[in-house]
Parts: sequence; structure tokens; C-alpha cells
Amino acid sequence: MSPITFAHRGARADLPENTIPAFRHALEHGARGLETDAHRSADGDVVLVHDERFRTRLAGILPWHARVSETSAERLGRHHDVPRLVDLYEALGTDYELSIDLKAPDIGQQIVELAREHGDPRRLWLCSASTRRLKAIRAMSSEARLVHSQGRGRVPAAIERHAADLAAAGIDAMNMHHSEWSRGLVALFHRFDVQAFAWDVQEVRHLRSMLRIGVDAVYCDHVDRMVATVAEWTTDGDDGPTVPGADGSENG
Repeated sequence: MSPITFAHRGARADLPENTIPAFRHALEHGARGLETDAHRSADGDVVLVHDERFRTRLAGILPWHARVSETSAERLGRHHDVPRLVDLYEALGTDYELSIDLKAPDIGQQIVELAREHGDPRRLWLCSASTRRLKAIRAMSSEARLVHSQGRGRVPAAIERHAADLAAAGIDAMNMHHSEWSRGLVALFHRFDVQAFAWDVQEVRHLRSMLRIGVDAVYCDHVDRMVATVAEWTTDGDDGPTVPGADGSENG
């Protein structure tokens, strides 16, 4: 089966990131999934924006920096095109995978509850660099899928031990930069029934490399490029072009 094609922050190569038009564009152009980031607004809503601090203007005077956590969801939407998670579901339904990078503490369970009410928690992929946060979500919910997003160099245990620990904790996937994956590492995580996700897969050669080694999901800013490359590879099967450096040897 072909990997999930996650449009990173929507179609951010084509439209302003993390906006409803970007998300809609990504789905209309064939992405199977959307990726976004979740903060909590001053009034407690889950809002989809990457940075906690952003530049804004007040009454046309010099720009100043504001914080998502100190700004209402209504103002974020009206003045900065920042949607709520509920807005995404209302605008685009639930027929896609949704990967959310958890930016605010303890926001995961709130997202699951919103998905239960407005969306589909079974199509959520909640991502965090903290296994502690992921374990806390799993203790409260069995519906959403959980993803440990972390560089290989920052994994505290040996990589095989880490794969086993993720499996034991009910964490569904490991997400690393595409340059850190190899065929051997993908096979290692698969042996523990943990999926392999690759982020920042921007170029065709990188997409083909990840397809060759069997990753389960890719994150890319360029939706048309990502969708076309995966479709081409799926049609050609294993007879796709040879990719230098994708021979299955382990990184490092």
C-alpha cells in the first residue's frame, strides 16, 4: 500500500500555511492527509498555527509581537486567518488523515474530544517529541494514533530498545527526518509493529528514496510533486528508478 501523503501545514508551497484554503487545496490536489500544528488560544480553543508568537499590527501602527495563548480564537481567525480545529472539520469534513503536532501542554486529549464531537478520532495522528505526553494521551484514549516525532540523535535508548518501548506504550509510529531513515531502520520498526514516518521530504529524489525503503507516510510542502511521485511509483512498482543512497544500509 502506498504511504500516507501528508500535506505539511496544508499546501504551504502554494498558499498561506495552516489556513482553510491551503488545506482545501491540498485535498483537492490529491493529498491523503493534512498536517498542522495545535496551540490553545486565550479562550481555550484549539487553533491551528505553527508559532506561539506572531507579528501583528494594532490600529495601523508599528508591528508588535503577540502570543497565541494571549489572543482569542475569534481575533486569531478574523485578523490572522488562523482556523480552529472545529473550523477545519466544518469546512472539509473528515475524509482524510489528520496529523497534528501538539504545541501546547496537555492539548492532546482536548483534540481527541473535539474529534469525537466534530470529526473522526480514528483518523488522528497526534505527534509529539515527548513520549511522556503521548503515554498520557494513550492512557485516556485508544482511538487516536500516536506518533513520536524526534531526531534519532535525541532518542535516549538504543534504537531497537526505543522501537520496543514505543510498541509497549501503544505508540503507533516513529517520525524522523527523511535523512535518518534507511531500509534497515524501517524494517526494524516494522518488526515491532511501529510505523515509519518521514518528514521534510521535499524533492522528488527524496520522495523516491522513502518509497523505495518502505516508509508508511511522508510529509511534504509541495502537494502536486508529492502526489505525482507517489502515484508514479505505485504504478511502476519496484521497477522505479534507482535511487543513490537508498540501498538499505543503516544511517550512521
